[in-house]
Amino acid sequence: MNTFTRTLLGATALVGSAFAAQAQDLLIGSTSASSSHYAYFVAVGQLINEHAEGVDATIVETGATMDNIQRMARGQLDLGLVTTNVVQHAAAGTNAFDGNPQDLRLLWVYTNAPQNVIVRADAGIGSLEELEGTAFNPGIRGSATEATAEAVFATLGLTADFVRGSTTDIVNSIRDNRVIGYVKSGSGNLLDASTMDIATGTDIAVLGLSPEQAEILRAEMPDISVVDIPEGAGEGIPAYTTWSFGVGVAAPVDMDEETAYQIVSTIMADETAQANAMASLAGADIAEMTLQFGTIALHPGAARWFEENGHDIPDALMPADG
Repeated sequence: MNTFTRTLLGATALVGSAFAAQAQDLLIGSTSASSSHYAYFVAVGQLINEHAEGVDATIVETGATMDNIQRMARGQLDLGLVTTNVVQHAAAGTNAFDGNPQDLRLLWVYTNAPQNVIVRADAGIGSLEELEGTAFNPGIRGSATEATAEAVFATLGLTADFVRGSTTDIVNSIRDNRVIGYVKSGSGNLLDASTMDIATGTDIAVLGLSPEQAEILRAEMPDISVVDIPEGAGEGIPAYTTWSFGVGVAAPVDMDEETAYQIVSTIMADETAQANAMASLAGADIAEMTLQFGTIALHPGAARWFEENGHDIPDALMPADG
């Protein structure tokens, strides 16, 4: 082999290596930066960038589930945070997605999110019924919390003067006593970071469901769960009952199988980063949570990981494609 040939082959190898090393850029929709779930997604992005071969992830602050699903439909996000109830409606083309089903597949579920009704303690409100006529935020604009809280209020015949805004806007409004409270996803059985932020300077209370209200939701809203939160969700907070749903990550079905497989493999292999970002995940089995709380079919790449690792995938989660 002459010198020219060796040089040409060497140059070709270098170019080939450069193309092979070029990572696929993915945009991941999260939620408000003030939410503890945002910190979780920052950790997820770092894990993917460090360990998922051929993938380069960027985390995007968004309005959470509804916003993420809409952006994925427009091709503006590659995957994103979803709640198990709203993504089920999206895939089925029901509720807010009536007649417009979204072609989404599940990657994983990482937590069960109790929906906490937080109010200023000095408002003297002791029940959900007493929110009538008050300025109250049902959840950040475009989020599953907002959509679900409105559905819960309608089902229970409750009313309030709903105020819209971002988490930052509403937190400031509660502090200034312009808004009496809000609905905010918890972090496992603990109050969300933004709620604890309010509590540093303003005494808060949590409004729970009455036994009668809990029974109505169990009967009429099967897409959500009713959960009992033990004492200690926050300092001085007694036990209460509220509604809940799972929180996970979904992607359009056209994400290629290998990319989905690499991402899910990375998430499932991690033992520390996710729990460090969200304390409630310490000791959590994300694979089992996915199989327990998932409401739509797994992406073929995710299903491949579950099958390779000996998990029995429920029929409802089996992908029909790929």
